[in-house]
Amino acid sequence: MKTITTIATAVAALASAVPASAETVLKLSHYLPAVHGIQTDFILPWTEQVTQCTGGEVKFEISPGGTQLGNVAKQQEQVLAGVVDIAHGLTGTPRGRFPRTSLIEMPFLSRNAAEATYALWSLYPTQLKDEYKGLKVLALHAHNGGLLHTNGKHVETMEDMKGLRIRTPSPAVSEMLTYLGATPQALPPGEVYENLQRHVIDGTVFPWDPVKSFGLNEVLTDHLDAGFYTVSFFFVMNQKKYDSLPDNVRKCIDDASGDNLVPKFGDWWSKWDAAGKAEAEAAGHKITMVSDEERARWREALAPMLTKYLETAKGEGVADADALYRAFQDKIAEYQAAHPAK
Repeated sequence: MKTITTIATAVAALASAVPASAETVLKLSHYLPAVHGIQTDFILPWTEQVTQCTGGEVKFEISPGGTQLGNVAKQQEQVLAGVVDIAHGLTGTPRGRFPRTSLIEMPFLSRNAAEATYALWSLYPTQLKDEYKGLKVLALHAHNGGLLHTNGKHVETMEDMKGLRIRTPSPAVSEMLTYLGATPQALPPGEVYENLQRHVIDGTVFPWDPVKSFGLNEVLTDHLDAGFYTVSFFFVMNQKKYDSLPDNVRKCIDDASGDNLVPKFGDWWSKWDAAGKAEAEAAGHKITMVSDEERARWREALAPMLTKYLETAKGEGVADADALYRAFQDKIAEYQAAHPAK
């Protein structure tokens, strides 16, 4: 009996030393600097919300751009392979992985992040979901209308763009730049500064925000406010990892994501862009707004590009490319009707 009592006491002591529930650490990666609003306003608060909701049961390791897991071209594959559990990345990098989602990037389709994001998330369940097999989609979103930023080259018209080497973020933007007379150069965002500084490229397309977060106002002189394209992003989790988590953890992730997360991106991008523009103004840069007449010329010049791009998309497996493009137009019009421009 004494031996049994001793064993029971030891087992009880061991049990008391083991936490009631083991802590789960989820790895999350993205490709932007740690000071970017994507991390400070979005990802970090999102992880803190999930951690608080789970009572500390779940914590996160964040790997931003510049780290081993911060390569923009590897975000999706890292999640699918289980190298990381969650990632935020560009749908157009590398090309061809999300051809349906990438149709939102067609020129002059959307005017801001809010309406493009609304269109993406509205169409995800019925039109885009099949592109994300193996992934739990936490959000899809887009940025505000992009600008053309140049170093020592003032641009106001299509003629001014002829021959300029311009960094491009996606296939749709590459096609657009080609039709406008420029020479697109595919570069990750983190390599734009050096290439501008060395005059390997003449400029880049970005919204205002990354111009500040990547320090590009130091190597830029001119900005053409065209608002002529957007780029789309994914925020995804490995589906098997998500399915393996306890019910309460999955609920906390769900409550912090989807419909509760997506509407925030419009205001976030406007905040981030304002800081980038203010920095350029303080530096004395020349900021030019595309005239209505020039915008009409661009639309006309890009009409054949739209037809060609939709045909290319069909060849990449998007058999209903025309109908999907119209669906994006309809969703954006729906948002615009509910939120008239001020």
